[in-house]
Amino acid sequence: MKNYKIHLIRHGMTEANEQGLYIGKTDLPLSARGLRDLLDKKEEAIYPKATAFFCSPLSRCRQTLEVLYPGSQPTVMEGLAECDFGVWDGRRVDELKSDEQFGRWLAGDLQEIPGGEASEEFQARVMAAFETLVEYSMKNGDEEVVVCTHGGVIMLIMAAYALPRADMSAWGAEPGCGFTLRVTPSLWMREPVAEAIDYVPLIPQKES
Repeated sequence: MKNYKIHLIRHGMTEANEQGLYIGKTDLPLSARGLRDLLDKKEEAIYPKATAFFCSPLSRCRQTLEVLYPGSQPTVMEGLAECDFGVWDGRRVDELKSDEQFGRWLAGDLQEIPGGEASEEFQARVMAAFETLVEYSMKNGDEEVVVCTHGGVIMLIMAAYALPRADMSAWGAEPGCGFTLRVTPSLWMREPVAEAIDYVPLIPQKES
């Protein structure tokens, strides 16, 4: 029976990332530095080949795929968008550290972001989107699939499905980087889990 590899890649850097701003639903493009960094990674490292592509609807994800996989024509999934951070969107991370509600949200004591998305809503839509794309890929026989999305989305997917188990905080990915999950259909049908088997992209070993 076939196994299926799902390669999760975080989008490239935006100006908000460079400035230390908390950005979710705001639709920002890649920055000049973000574009340059992606091109450098593509030159120096090995990104996996794929026969199917999925991405968040936000520009930074679609642009990242176009840089790394020109002409890939991804399936855009609303469920792969970053969390709506409401009143925190666009604010500096160091500024938010003094926000009492933000601290409660990080600790899990506050479930709904003021003016934004509830944790349960975010989790439900991301998991529904991921399970849909896995099942679609298996149905169509796509053994190598690339998904370009956001850091928070990747962390949630890995915490929810990856073996070995680890908290969300263990699955942080740098811009243009991520993880590979191997889906075994017989295991997935019993319980939707997948093996975390590698990092993306692969860095070639230099000869000594």
